[in-house]
Amino acid sequence: MPLKQTGRADAITEIDRFEGGVGWIAYPEETMQRASHALAVPPADDEDAEADVWVIDPVDGDGVDELLAELGTVTGVVVLMDRHARDAEAVADRHDVPIYVPSYVDPEIDAPTQPITGSLPGTDFELVRTVDWPIWDEAALYDGETLVVGDLVGTVDYFLTGREHVGVHPMLRIAPPSPLTDFTPDRILTGHGDGIMQTAARDLEYAADGARRRAPKAWLNSLSSMLS
Repeated sequence: MPLKQTGRADAITEIDRFEGGVGWIAYPEETMQRASHALAVPPADDEDAEADVWVIDPVDGDGVDELLAELGTVTGVVVLMDRHARDAEAVADRHDVPIYVPSYVDPEIDAPTQPITGSLPGTDFELVRTVDWPIWDEAALYDGETLVVGDLVGTVDYFLTGREHVGVHPMLRIAPPSPLTDFTPDRILTGHGDGIMQTAARDLEYAADGARRRAPKAWLNSLSSMLS
């Protein structure tokens, strides 16, 4: 399988549907399994109005707009980390909405972006800084139920080892970010792979507690996955 595919996908595979959103993978056959998500947030002042849809770290493809239209009206595109510019510009241009980026993240997008701090505007999703490295800045979105991450944790083979259902990124295992222990989500939406829609808090706790101890095996597994 190719590590990563480029261009606009001919079709997308839906993942992670729940009452407050949905996800998709544009290239199910690629090793990286880049996952994108959309959160549907009902306007607080009008319960009968269409939901505001926030598109997170999108990889574009045929069928994306139809999937988003099922949820409501696209309000903005969000990029959670510096390596996840992906197709944010194309999706934002098509829907004529801004691209929102955490104030400490620079995804090098050739378009105007709006910095965000605190929370996603008009929502209960708190913006949590999860990685603060010279070569890596990342945020998560968390409302107490749904946790949305970029590369912090993932569910594809090169993130996992042993009995893990979700694993800490191989590069973060030696010193797992402290915010990991602050999250007790009902579901986890990751930037790579299908989300965890049940037992999320338990799976995340297991991943964080054993991340460093299981690091050598995880590194070997990650290398094997990338080379296969």
